[in-house]
Amino acid sequence: MKRIAKDTAPVRTGCLTILKIGRGRLLVLLLLFFLTAFLPPALETAQAEERDAVLEGSGIHYPGGFDPNTVGEVRGKAYGLSVPERGPVRFRLETGKATYTVLASPKWFWKDLNAELPDGTEIRVRGSKTLGQDSNLYIIAQQIRIGSSDRPMELRNDGGFPLWKGPKTGGMGAPGDSGSPMRGGGGMGSGPGGTGGMGGRHR
Repeated sequence: MKRIAKDTAPVRTGCLTILKIGRGRLLVLLLLFFLTAFLPPALETAQAEERDAVLEGSGIHYPGGFDPNTVGEVRGKAYGLSVPERGPVRFRLETGKATYTVLASPKWFWKDLNAELPDGTEIRVRGSKTLGQDSNLYIIAQQIRIGSSDRPMELRNDGGFPLWKGPKTGGMGAPGDSGSPMRGGGGMGSGPGGTGGMGGRHR
């Protein structure tokens, strides 16, 4: 019986060692599975947001269709906020004289801003104005100021480069610079419709 006990002791120790190694390998396999299952879709979504695309209906290039020469500020009330899984967050901006469709940012970036936009909210949007192929007015937002807030939501830098793509060499500047009326074609304007580009025809 003693011989049997001695003979089985190494076997039991060996089983514990194998069990420990097995658990370690299991954790590694689970980690690899997680990275394989969840990382590619996340990267694919991020890369999709980086690529320029033509929006159906309007024919507008987004996010690369920002034109600094048509920058202006539009004031009015926001309605119909739409937060799609892909493509830009958008809403209607009604000034009383014209209605714009505001193209903001990807969903994840908008959520990071913690923006609340109930229907009828007073709002000011600075951005690049354009006329879509569907004959509707659009504004690719650079900066959004909700109500009387002193802290605008910055979506693009002075040159219109999307902030959700990260820093761009020589283009970012200090926080808040994108709201400066000294940059971006001087299109801040003083009333509904602003100035610059199309804004002069639709005030």
